[in-house]
Amino acid sequence: MRSILQNPRMAALLGILLFTNVFGQSGIEIPKQEIPEEYEFTAKIGDKVPDFTLTLANGKKISSQDWKGKVVMLQFTASWCGICRKEIPYIQKDIWAKHKRNSDFLLFGIDRDEPVEKVKRYQKEMNISYPIAVDQDADVFGLFADKRAGVTRNVVIDRNGKIVFMTRLFKENEFKEMVKIIGLLLK
Repeated sequence: MRSILQNPRMAALLGILLFTNVFGQSGIEIPKQEIPEEYEFTAKIGDKVPDFTLTLANGKKISSQDWKGKVVMLQFTASWCGICRKEIPYIQKDIWAKHKRNSDFLLFGIDRDEPVEKVKRYQKEMNISYPIAVDQDADVFGLFADKRAGVTRNVVIDRNGKIVFMTRLFKENEFKEMVKIIGLLLK
């Protein structure tokens, strides 16, 4: 080992390999996803997550700048959205219950255009135990999708802050793929 470290090229190569394995997603093959145009996303797979700050229903502030090294799922929702209500129990059971104790995973619901009191009622009524943020004017929503587009969409962000998967509406096969990808990213 000492002779490897004395060779500058070998030492540099070893450093790159160690850095990639510690800080990158090396060795993880995420299937390439084609996003249909009708999903009305403005963000693209591979885009770096934009910088933004939101306030959770409990008053705590969250910032996308604080997520470095974490796998993050953003769930865009609203209390009036029937498909969101259908999807939430699956998010609770198949994603949140499975990964909530993993310090490398974050999940935030982002409620679109509703006052905090309504968001709190929605969270209680739907038994949502993951944190929900308030996006009063859909400004954060607008960073990912056309502001005129509907909710019921999810965005998965890898440890490097890049968007790796996005869903629209609740399609069982797409949801299962998202669950699988989150699992892969957390390995």
